[in-house]
Amino acid sequence: MPDRIESNARTVMVLTAFSRITGLVRDGVLSRVLGANQLTSAFWFAFLIPNLFRRLFGEGALTAAFLPVYAKLRDRDPDRAAQLATMVIACLMIGLGGVVVLGEGILFLISAMRNHDDIAIQLMMITLPYMPLVCLVAILGAMLQVMGRFGPPAAAPILLNGAIIVAVTTMAWTTVDDERARLLSVVGAAVAMVAAGLLQAVWMLWSLRGRAGWNWNPDAAMKPLKQVWRASLPMILGLGVLQLNTFFDGLIASYPAVMGTTDFLGAMYPLDDGAMTIISYAQRLYQFPLGVFAISVATAIYPVLARQADDDVPFADTIRRGLRLVLFIGVPASVGLALVREPLAACILQGGEFTANDAHRVAAVLLGYATAVWAYSMNQVFTRSCYARMDMMTPVRIAMGVVVLNLVLNLGLIWTPLGETALAWSTAICAVLQCLLLLRATGRHVSRPVDATVRTTAGRVIGLSVVMGAAVLWSSTWFEPSPGILGSIVELAVMVTVGGGVYAAGARILRMPELRWSLGRP
Repeated sequence: MPDRIESNARTVMVLTAFSRITGLVRDGVLSRVLGANQLTSAFWFAFLIPNLFRRLFGEGALTAAFLPVYAKLRDRDPDRAAQLATMVIACLMIGLGGVVVLGEGILFLISAMRNHDDIAIQLMMITLPYMPLVCLVAILGAMLQVMGRFGPPAAAPILLNGAIIVAVTTMAWTTVDDERARLLSVVGAAVAMVAAGLLQAVWMLWSLRGRAGWNWNPDAAMKPLKQVWRASLPMILGLGVLQLNTFFDGLIASYPAVMGTTDFLGAMYPLDDGAMTIISYAQRLYQFPLGVFAISVATAIYPVLARQADDDVPFADTIRRGLRLVLFIGVPASVGLALVREPLAACILQGGEFTANDAHRVAAVLLGYATAVWAYSMNQVFTRSCYARMDMMTPVRIAMGVVVLNLVLNLGLIWTPLGETALAWSTAICAVLQCLLLLRATGRHVSRPVDATVRTTAGRVIGLSVVMGAAVLWSSTWFEPSPGILGSIVELAVMVTVGGGVYAAGARILRMPELRWSLGRP
């Protein structure tokens, strides 16, 4: 039984780290070839729709509702588990396939109204088929996680990143005209996204060969299928609001790029046509530690919590261990990311069409996101603890309230001197509030989710992070301002090495078990 949280988390961390590194390479290629302009913002805007459904049906409500039911059935009755998986995938593909056909028709009509001269709509039409593919990959990945195979799902994004890198570099190198090269590059990236979705689905199915035991029996699978849908429907409502808000965030940032004007109800819009690109790159930089560590822990912990849902003591122990581990990683990640934001943005993105000023804008937005990495991390554990106990409505109610606040803050603060950075600060503020509300909600399922061991870990982590931050600031004084790309690489390497070394040494001196856990050792 795959209940070794640390070992599973290590597997996910290593592969996710590699996939995130290839993601950073992908972003570096895109930024240098395309820059921060209307065309790039149109590409990231087109990416919003597949992401909306991926998070809603794939990695969100449906997967969260499916995994506990599938895990319990697989332990008790593997045949019924196979029947459930077959039915869920069939329903998902039929439903989302219909959405794709309808969506393509609507987008075609919108494109026709604009004389087929809107690149954002055209890119959206290309990327839309990726939606059912990525949702299928997420469901297949959840099945593999229940079976204790965390590697293939964590490695799947490498295919996406690799396909986009190859497509963009090929178009850029083989096209002489710069403007045409940029246009062909974004189209190539969109096509590569769909091709990668097909490869990911094939990879997941290959990884499941001989394990899933597909079984088409609608009558036998109907009861657990209804259980999955009953659990997912309220989550779809709440997560739909949340993801719709994410869509609105993107719309707010990309308004000049998509609408082709900076006029907004007679006033000058506070964001320019590159704002969507700046926000997108900043999100990917802060999601690097979040995806590599926090989400890896939550991914590894969820099947265990699903199995322990009826046993209070081990369930509570697992939650506390997960909280201690994400605190150990999330707090220094927040501090470190905020301090290295400038050389990090320069190293990953600056060059070619992406200027030093563009990199500085990304760093400014990144500061807002970075302050709450620890909160994003804890929210992952808290939310999964509710889902494991089949409490779907509590996270929904919290999400809906936080979403409204986030949207109000976004719409209000972008008109202040904060500008595009307001979107990041709004997200961070709401994440902290969501963390506090989820902590309170988790207390209804678990007696003292934050006990003495969690508080001790938090205190030590905060103290070590302060020391680490001081060391990183001191090391930053060794370098001249604006050292150039090579100098930024050296500066980043030194700051990360100093910070990581000080933090690890402090944890070793304090004999913190979380250091051992983070390396995958129980």
